[in-house]
Amino acid sequence: MKVLVIGHPEAVLGFSLAGVNGQAVSTADEANQALDNAFATKDIGIILVTQDIAGMIQTRVEDLKLHSTIPLVVEIPSPAGVSADQPSLSQIVLRAIGIKL
Repeated sequence: MKVLVIGHPEAVLGFSLAGVNGQAVSTADEANQALDNAFATKDIGIILVTQDIAGMIQTRVEDLKLHSTIPLVVEIPSPAGVSADQPSLSQIVLRAIGIKL
């Protein structure tokens, strides 16, 4: 199973340096299309969506986070960072896939 990042271009670039494929998007339509493509690809096990993009399609992302098991949809911090009341990226990854960064 593969991991795919959908989101801010800087986040996609950063994950690509670690060998994780992604799709940079900047509009709600592009985000929805990227999610449609990801769900049509059978070898993707985890979809990481940056918060800034998830905010554009919040209803769909919340529904997928609650109901999709494969692929698992996880919202991650955008390059701007997280606020103090939200978990860090390493905490999110640990919770989602059990790997400590």
